[in-house]
Amino acid sequence: MENKNEEELRRLSVEMRLLEQTAEALQARHNMVNTVITDLTVANMTLEGLEKEKENTELLIPIGGTSYIKAKLANTEKVTVGVGAGVSVEKTLPEAKEIVKNRLAELEKTRLALQQQFSQVAEKMNDNKEKFEALVAVVRGEKAQ
Repeated sequence: MENKNEEELRRLSVEMRLLEQTAEALQARHNMVNTVITDLTVANMTLEGLEKEKENTELLIPIGGTSYIKAKLANTEKVTVGVGAGVSVEKTLPEAKEIVKNRLAELEKTRLALQQQFSQVAEKMNDNKEKFEALVAVVRGEKAQ
């Protein structure tokens, strides 16, 4: 009986480590998706703001590190949009907005799926922890006899 309980403890221990690694990977993916969602949200707001601007309007363009340059808006009709794999294409402003909105919607679905997976893993981890602690008590009781 004692060996069976110890074997079950080892199995649970390995499973808990795997679940922890899975949870960490899911959390990392969730953080990455959140970063992309933030970036696309800013892009979406910028595209919506461009609709209200006229040609030759002076703008501040972010260049990184909270630094900006002044530029004049040459054309509000066309926008260059990334479509993946380092490829960008020129689209009309409404088309660009639609692309960004669609990507945001897909990322929201992905974020929700990741949250659900994480919840399932966390629940399984809690179940295993309870089983583990109960088995430890049993094994200690057996060894004390």
